Amino acid sequence: MSAIQIELTNIDKHYGAYHALKNVSLRIEKGTFVALVGPSGCGKSTLLRSLAGLETITSGNITIANEDVTHVPPRKRDVAMVFQSYALYPHMTVADNLTYSLRIKGVKKPEARKAAEEIALTTGLTGLLDRYPRELSGGQRQRVAMGRAIIRHPKAFLFDEPLSNLDAALRVQMRKEIRALHDRLGATSVYVTHDQIEAMTMADHVVVMRDGIIEQQGSPLELYDSPVNQFVAGFIGSPAMNFVSATAQADGLSVKLNLPTAPVLEVSKRLAPGSEVIVGLRPEHLKLLSPDEPSAQAIAAQVGIVESTGSTTFVTTVGEPSLTIVDQGSRRLKRGDQIRLHIARELVHVFDKDGHRTA
Repeated sequence: MSAIQIELTNIDKHYGAYHALKNVSLRIEKGTFVALVGPSGCGKSTLLRSLAGLETITSGNITIANEDVTHVPPRKRDVAMVFQSYALYPHMTVADNLTYSLRIKGVKKPEARKAAEEIALTTGLTGLLDRYPRELSGGQRQRVAMGRAIIRHPKAFLFDEPLSNLDAALRVQMRKEIRALHDRLGATSVYVTHDQIEAMTMADHVVVMRDGIIEQQGSPLELYDSPVNQFVAGFIGSPAMNFVSATAQADGLSVKLNLPTAPVLEVSKRLAPGSEVIVGLRPEHLKLLSPDEPSAQAIAAQVGIVESTGSTTFVTTVGEPSLTIVDQGSRRLKRGDQIRLHIARELVHVFDKDGHRTA
C-alpha cells in the first residue's frame, strides 16, 4: 500500500465574504500524478497555492510527508512550484538559473555546476547551460523552470498551468515530457489546469472542482465512464457530452427523448416511470448507421455542420437541442443530409432534474 505524501483535511479559505474553498479534503499517495481541473474560479489554483503556503487557509490542516505544515512558511515546506510564467532570471544563464537555490544555500560553484549538468541531461538542456533565457524557445524556458524545481529534490512538485503560454503543438510535446519526467523521478506531482485533455492524458488521479468544492475524483477513466453528476459528465470528454431531456417510460427501463422524432432509448438501470430526466450521450458513442442498417432505438437527425480532419468527422445536427457526433473516418456528409444514430444502452448516461446521476 502506497504511503500518503500529501493530505489536505477540511480546508476552508475565505477572501472576506467570498468563500473560495469549502471544506476540501484530499489525500495524495507518494509517487502519483494528480491533476486539479475545473473552470476558471473553481478554486483549483487557490488550493495549490494553499498547499505551497502562498495562501493562508482560514481553517483545516495540511500535511506533507507526515509533517503538519499548516502554519509553516513556504520556504520550509520543501515543495517546488512551476508557474505558467517561467519566472526565470533574465540576467542569469541557464546554469545559474538552475543552481540559484543551491548557491543561496552555500553549495560551492563546482558542485552546483555538476548538479546543473545532471539536471540538463534529465530535462534535455545539455548544450544550453551557458545561454540566457532570451536565447531560448518557450519550451526550453519551461524545461529550465522544471529543472530549477527538480534540482532541489523536493517532497512534491506543484504545477500551476505551466503550459498555458505555449502553442498547441508544443503543449502536446511538453505534456509528454512532464509526464515522462515525473515517472523517471518517481515524483509526487500536483498539476493545476483548466484543460481537461491535459488532466486526462497526464494524470493518474483527476480531481474535478467547481465553486470551491470537489465534485468528483478518481482515475481518468472512472470519471469518463461513471461521472457522478451532469457537471462532471459535461466537463470530462471532448467534444462535450450531449444532453437531452427525456421522460422515463412505464417499464422503467427506457426513456423517450424530447427530440423531433421522439425516439425511445433503453437504459441500464430502472427509473421511476414518468420521471423527467436528462440523458447524456457522448459524441464518440453515437454510431452513424448506414441506410439499411437496422436499429430498434435509432435517433433520426438532420446534418447541420460537418467538420472533417481526415481521420475523424465531427457532425452537428440541426434543431434544438442539436447533437454532436464523432465519426471515425472520412464519411461524405453534407448539410441537410438525413442520418440515423445508434447508441448502446450501456453507454447511455441518465441524470435527474437536479443533475445527479441515476443510471
